[in-house]
Amino acid sequence: MNKDEIFAHIDHTLLRADATWPEIEQLCAEAEHYGAASVCIPPSFVARVRQHYPQLKICTVIGFPLGYNGRESKIFEARQALSHGADELDMVIDLGAVHEGRWADVAEEISSIKQAASGHILKVIIETCYLSETEKRAICQLFPSTGADYLKTSTGFGSAGAQLADIELFRKLLPPQVKLKAAGGIRTREQMEAFLAAGCDRLGCSAGVQALYGGAD
Repeated sequence: MNKDEIFAHIDHTLLRADATWPEIEQLCAEAEHYGAASVCIPPSFVARVRQHYPQLKICTVIGFPLGYNGRESKIFEARQALSHGADELDMVIDLGAVHEGRWADVAEEISSIKQAASGHILKVIIETCYLSETEKRAICQLFPSTGADYLKTSTGFGSAGAQLADIELFRKLLPPQVKLKAAGGIRTREQMEAFLAAGCDRLGCSAGVQALYGGAD
């Protein structure tokens, strides 16, 4: 894949707690210039980005980064983000419910957020660094019934980011209609190509421009 083909799979991301509007503007300008799949930004910037970059696809986060918000709170966040102009939602699951094996609650939460998304893309962040392989497999088993569009590996705020072995496992276990997004710690072109080759449709990256366009071919 050439640089532009890789970048077309990237959600160009800035989710730092201290992100400023000039930084968000730079992110959006880069996304437009290089052709990112979307910008992934904090909810507080969604309305302003929609106003200033009407053609840009906007992704924002729900229940981020810890996932332990109540379900009704996540539903409110989702509806508010969409009303402000978001196109896609990346939602963190309730990891405590996963560890307790409350699979019906996990599935119901995902389904309720997908319903609130009203036809928009929902990516579900499962934060793989905190999960056992048994839990990962159980999530893959329940995932198709929720209607969610993507399984996403990580917030980028956990103890580790995306792992190639997890993507390979998920691609084997999930049906083709469930897409995969790797995020967290993806900083080189080689990593990007490896994750895409393993079955990812999207990559969450903050370093995509530097990795792909910062030097010569």
